[in-house]
Amino acid sequence: MKKFLLSVLTVSTILVGCGGGQETGTGQGGSADSLKIIAAHNQTSPDNPYHDGLLKFEEVAESNSDGAIEVEVHAGTLGTEESELVEKLKLGAADVVLVSPGFMSATGIKEVDLFALPYLFESYEHWETVVDGEVGDELATIINEKSNNDFKVLGYWTAGVRHYYGKKPLESIDDLKGMTIRTQTSGVVADYWKQAGAIPTSVAWGELYQALQQNVVDSAENAYPYYIQQNHHKTKNGIYTTETAHDYTTRLLLVNGKKFDSLSDEQKEVLLAAAEASVEAERQSLYEQEEEYKQQAIEDGAQINEIDRTPFIDIATPLNEKAAQNMGIEDLLQKINELK
Repeated sequence: MKKFLLSVLTVSTILVGCGGGQETGTGQGGSADSLKIIAAHNQTSPDNPYHDGLLKFEEVAESNSDGAIEVEVHAGTLGTEESELVEKLKLGAADVVLVSPGFMSATGIKEVDLFALPYLFESYEHWETVVDGEVGDELATIINEKSNNDFKVLGYWTAGVRHYYGKKPLESIDDLKGMTIRTQTSGVVADYWKQAGAIPTSVAWGELYQALQQNVVDSAENAYPYYIQQNHHKTKNGIYTTETAHDYTTRLLLVNGKKFDSLSDEQKEVLLAAAEASVEAERQSLYEQEEEYKQQAIEDGAQINEIDRTPFIDIATPLNEKAAQNMGIEDLLQKINELK
């Protein structure tokens, strides 16, 4: 992670910029004396890794700036949909946000869907090697350039390993046939679930508990810390979890670079240090919570089983290759595969 953040500081196209109420003072060098940053994620519960990461960002930024930089953290209060947060980032109503590759690709940057490909990563070690290395740097540059400096990547977070959960366990891939599953309804992720036999269905995250309880959807997919916190495993259609491990998720810590690329070097250094600390804090929190919430699910009566993932991977491999070709980033996919 340090390598990535150092490259962010060095390369002008990745320099951090943040909005909010900046007041210019008369200190040495003419740098701003104060800066307020609005940082937001879409999870309504503060007991999750996103919140832990942003609280660490707040702590380090305020401490290292002796209080000159103020960070205001919002847990779902600026929007429970990532599309809302992306729009607020563009408009300047938020300065630091967490988004998934799927929502970023909806802004016209198709290459970011690379990190959403199913079975792209085989372990957390593999994932960290990729996002903290050359591939992560290259994708960050693509995002910055193609967004016309609207978006800059400050770091890569994770939302855990995603698994299937639904009204019945999966004993084989054939059990997915005809089942509705709450997931992305377009793009590579949707294509994958369709080929696996399921029917991708759109349900807002905040409405998913009710949708599972009332049989609106048969199933969903997510990581333990997120759907267990929302008690999805206690719903009629959320009792059974099958550990498909189809996605070691990537989340993007973004800032709006267009507004404030002119921040002082001191401010940039403070914010980059805060970003580095937040990355480490969020990942550690997630890794710990995955086991914690899996055990909670078992104690609550959820049924968890493993499955042979080979048929799932066999579907994903050609889809990933085709997607990378369509995005013009076959070289990045090759680099990821070579790091396994």
